[in-house]
Order: sequence, then C-alpha cells, then structure tokens
Amino acid sequence: MTVTVKICGLSTEETLDAALDAGADMVGFVFFPKSPRAVSNERARQLADQARGKAEIVALTVDMDDAALAAIVETVRPDWLQLHGGESVERVAEISRRFGLPVLKALGIREAADLAGIGAYAAVADRLLLDAKPPKGATLPGGNGVSFDWHLLDALDPGLAYMLSGGLDAGNVAQALAVTQAPGIDASSGVESAPGIKDPDRIRAFIAAIRGFRPNPDHSRALAGERISS
Repeated sequence: MTVTVKICGLSTEETLDAALDAGADMVGFVFFPKSPRAVSNERARQLADQARGKAEIVALTVDMDDAALAAIVETVRPDWLQLHGGESVERVAEISRRFGLPVLKALGIREAADLAGIGAYAAVADRLLLDAKPPKGATLPGGNGVSFDWHLLDALDPGLAYMLSGGLDAGNVAQALAVTQAPGIDASSGVESAPGIKDPDRIRAFIAAIRGFRPNPDHSRALAGERISS
C-alpha cells in the first residue's frame, strides 16, 4: 500500500528539509494571513525552489480571489492549488479551468451528513482533502489539531482520490490508515511543537509511521464488501 504523504504549513528551510529527507511526497505552504503558518509569496517562492523536483508543491488558499491566486501562481509556481475555504463546486471548477493546475479541495467532516457533497466536489477537483471541521469558535479552517470519526468514511468509493487530515500525528496515523485505508495523508499541527512551529523530529516520526504501516488484508476485504459509491 503506497500512501501519498503531505506535510502542510512549512515555513523554514530546516523543517522543509526534514520533510523532504523523510520522503514527503507533497509540501504545503499556507497563504492565509490569520494562520500562524502563513508565509508571504516571496518566502514561499524561496521554499518552493528548495523543494522543486523533490516533492510536489501545494499552495493552500482560503476563499481567495483570482488576482491573489494569479500572484501566487506566477511567483511560487506551485504544482497544486489547495482550496481550504467555503469554495462552491462552481468556484472550484472555475479555478481549475482558469489556472490549469490540479486542485485539492478540502471538505470539513464532523458527521455523516457532511459526506453528502463529496460526489459533486470529486467531479471537479483532482483530489479531495477530508479534514475535521473546526471546533466551535475556531478562526482557522484547518490545522486545529482535531480529528473526526474515521469510520464515517467506511462507505466511500474505494477509488475516491482523497487525503485524510485532521489531528493526525505519529501516534495515531497507523490507526487512521487501518480504519480508512486512505490513499493519502496530510498533517500540519500534528508535526508541530507549538502552533506554526514545525518540529523536524515529529515530521520524521510521522512519515516513518506511515511508511512502516502494513494493512490487514482481512480488514481490507471486509471494507470492500461494505463500501458504496459516493
């Protein structure tokens, strides 16, 4: 089982190197001013140049307009645009067409009803990121260190292109993979020593836990019989 690993919210050369050396497939830079992980376009360009050719570069934005997106695309030259706000299905499709880049659309999950829009978004986004909904009163759409009931995903189409996120760290990611068989994993706060402060050792331990995971064939067969298409 090959799992795509994304480390998001990187902001320093040291932590970016830790992610790259540990084998991250994707590295994310945050362009949301309220986030403690936010970086400027120029800072992101420097980091992206460091990562280019070693991992796919993801620009995380939140309900951003076309002019701001265009500035990021021109300066940073990301491989992916991550849309982590309340972007509608139509807006996701428009961004995909306008910028010609793969789109990763984040959807907040707390209960079964939150899965209802997956099919529509999957039709216009190249990949989905299923993240925990922010706690009440939170000011950030992601990176809040909370998870959701992973068993909610039991009924997903096993062919759905998605990444699992929300409260994942080296201590629980193997369990998350055992429950969901997710094809991709994303972490931000779970590899930090404080909000916005990535920890190289936690990054390495997180990725090692994923690379060391071995699925249970009996569990996979059982899920295959239970899942339905979204």
